[in-house]
Amino acid sequence: MRFTTVLLSLAFGSVFAEAENDDDLISFVTLPKVRALKFDITYQDRDAIAPGYWFVAPYGVIDPEVPTQQWKPCQVGPYIYDTDGMLIWAGSCMFDNRNVFDFKAANNIDDQSHLSFILQHAFHDDGSDKGYGYILDQHYDEEYKVPVTNNLGAFNMHEFNVLDGGKTALACLYRSEYTDLSALGRPEDHSWIVSGGLVELDTKTGEVLFEWSSFNNVLVDESVKVSTDSPGSGHPGWDYIHVNSADKNTLGDYLLSARFTGTLYYISKEGEIVWRLGGKYSDFDMDFTFSKQHHARFLESNATHHLISFLNNASDEGGNEENASSALYVQLDTTVSPMTARVVRRINRPDNGLTRLRGNVQALPNGNTFVGWSERGYQSEHAADGKLLMEAKFASTRFSSYRSYKYPFTGRPSSPPDVVSSVYGTSELDMTTIFHVSWNGATDVASWRFYARAFEGGSPVLVGETLKTDFETMYIAEGYMDWVSVEAVDKDGNHLGKSEVHKTMTPGNWQHAGFQTESTPGPDDPAALYLIEEQEDNDDEHDMGDMDMDDTESHLDPEKAAKAVEKAYEMVRGVGGLLIFILLACSLGGLVAGIYYYLRQRRLRAYYEVPSDETERQPLESS
Repeated sequence: MRFTTVLLSLAFGSVFAEAENDDDLISFVTLPKVRALKFDITYQDRDAIAPGYWFVAPYGVIDPEVPTQQWKPCQVGPYIYDTDGMLIWAGSCMFDNRNVFDFKAANNIDDQSHLSFILQHAFHDDGSDKGYGYILDQHYDEEYKVPVTNNLGAFNMHEFNVLDGGKTALACLYRSEYTDLSALGRPEDHSWIVSGGLVELDTKTGEVLFEWSSFNNVLVDESVKVSTDSPGSGHPGWDYIHVNSADKNTLGDYLLSARFTGTLYYISKEGEIVWRLGGKYSDFDMDFTFSKQHHARFLESNATHHLISFLNNASDEGGNEENASSALYVQLDTTVSPMTARVVRRINRPDNGLTRLRGNVQALPNGNTFVGWSERGYQSEHAADGKLLMEAKFASTRFSSYRSYKYPFTGRPSSPPDVVSSVYGTSELDMTTIFHVSWNGATDVASWRFYARAFEGGSPVLVGETLKTDFETMYIAEGYMDWVSVEAVDKDGNHLGKSEVHKTMTPGNWQHAGFQTESTPGPDDPAALYLIEEQEDNDDEHDMGDMDMDDTESHLDPEKAAKAVEKAYEMVRGVGGLLIFILLACSLGGLVAGIYYYLRQRRLRAYYEVPSDETERQPLESS
């Protein structure tokens, strides 16, 4: 009877919880402030995908938010998901709901895992917070916080490219300049312009080691946003070049992407433009076109040849030059005259749509390509021949991710696991303790062990163990366990970490919670309870060995029966109807005794996770 009652309460609670929460976000008992985004995922060939986790940074609006107009706290910021869309780490509470950009794993620093991202400048009238480039270690602790140390207005949101070894990083430069308009044939006229460029920064100090600006290097006549008759602009000026990415090769030279000139610039370490690819003054014979591009990267580079990748947006808010955006791999030969640029791989956006803003292309180690199409966090993975393997996007229409990445990563949080426990029951003979546990950022947890104590400083008693199957795991233990803790275990059974000892929450009013007597129940002694039950289990096992199973109702396979009830519960979840559950529960009522015996036979009471509606991983579509 207890099992049926608990199952009913869990099912009803899940249905009611679903009605109270946003469908596109996930919430957790153990991290009540976090509101993580759900993914809608379709796999075409799951076996062919590369290993790794997804790195996204949802934002609602691109400009810094006025504090009084924030989204709900702990929605915006950096997140890591696995390839099922299961949350691994929510960093959204770290920075008071501020926008984060270019969030990714920085696995090129040393043999440990790291994270890097840009924290966008905050909304302050005095401009005191210009934003930072951050590097975190695998414990999610700050290693470096790189400030703006020259006269730039802010740490630009487009790029924080940590270079091999981690000692330096590239960022984009934006600076207002006042200039004449000789390039437009109007030397007597003047205007403010926003120059673009790059800086190479020391990650420890923020010192600018190299700076290049488009001012006097790329004139306004190269821009597709300025015409010969454009009237001059006041401060801050025409955003005539709009730099959005920077990379560096082993020769020490740089690759800069400028969206509003439709050009990729190869800049020497001496600061000279060596060549232009694309735009009005391209130096290459090309067998393709591109425009409004993002995220140019060196894949191979030497003195004579270069293989680069970038996102061909082919559009912006005002129009489009092609019908679909695409990821491009381009081979450049600088030994011939004219120099040549040839497409070696083109991957069109899977839905044949246009990414008018933002986005990125990532070449994965196994030859696959991962593309962030930005809007609604739309992302896809493709095989070496361009075949679509997976596509996913946020369930929410309210958020996007500037870039999306995929990397192997090992997360070992410095903070302990989070656990919340609560007790329920209608009498002292029918008490149940429910655990919820998670460990934000831990990548190696395979199972959880649950412990209880008779008093806060008492000896821990193992009361159960279950597999980790989602970000947050629920476990049901028999009895009133007053002081509890959990232990995280990896797939080989090794200890990873343990929680602090927590006191179990009790109803504010036991009678209002359904307790049938006026007395207040007291906690059980876990040692006494579980030692007694272990002895009962042994006795039951001995007795059952002497029974003819054909003469009892126990010839029903209890494990199959338990799975049948689990399946029934899942049906209730999907439909959300109480009537269906009641009918199913009644039809399966004859199996309860068998299920109860099956569960009693399990010394560790390893109930598989009974997830809430909000935390369960949804089945993936396939085609």
